[in-house]
Amino acid sequence: MEEDKLRNNFNMEKSDEEILALSTRQPYFFGILLDRYQNAFIRKAESVLKNKEDAEDVAQETFAKIYANASRFHIQEGASFKSWGYKILLNTSFTRYKKMKKHREAVFNPDPEWYEVMADKDMKQFEKEELKDYIISVLSKMPEYLSKVLRLHFIEGRHQDEIAKTEGVSLGAIKTRIHRAKKEFRKINTAICN
Repeated sequence: MEEDKLRNNFNMEKSDEEILALSTRQPYFFGILLDRYQNAFIRKAESVLKNKEDAEDVAQETFAKIYANASRFHIQEGASFKSWGYKILLNTSFTRYKKMKKHREAVFNPDPEWYEVMADKDMKQFEKEELKDYIISVLSKMPEYLSKVLRLHFIEGRHQDEIAKTEGVSLGAIKTRIHRAKKEFRKINTAICN
């Protein structure tokens, strides 16, 4: 009873980041983050998986990953607990989605430049599979002519002049499209994480 009262006081006074740090020493307080985010995480995962039971499993798995990696989280400009948590949730959701579908068309080896396009420079903490699924999901939300140039250049490794010939446009037009596509990718990535 006393612990519940203490937890409720912390719930009102402390930021997510403070509670996460505290929970590494006193696991009981991790429940505050569960209370704050569980329903929202389930709704977000369900929007990807279209299945409530799988979404609940993914939310639970996400909280386990967050807790297991709590000591690796560091407050940085533009990187809140919320954006970090949602990134883990989305990566976990897309990995589950991939397993459910059991097939993917493209073979994907992320180019190092993808890490620069992503807002979070510390993506090394996630497995490459999760990054792959996340990038594919962002590309699917982009206009086709922009996602296509990113796929051709970064995923298939084609040179810009080769893409220009294939598309029947100038090299300058392809450079402009790639620049716009990177901006659009960042915009969608930011929207997903907020």
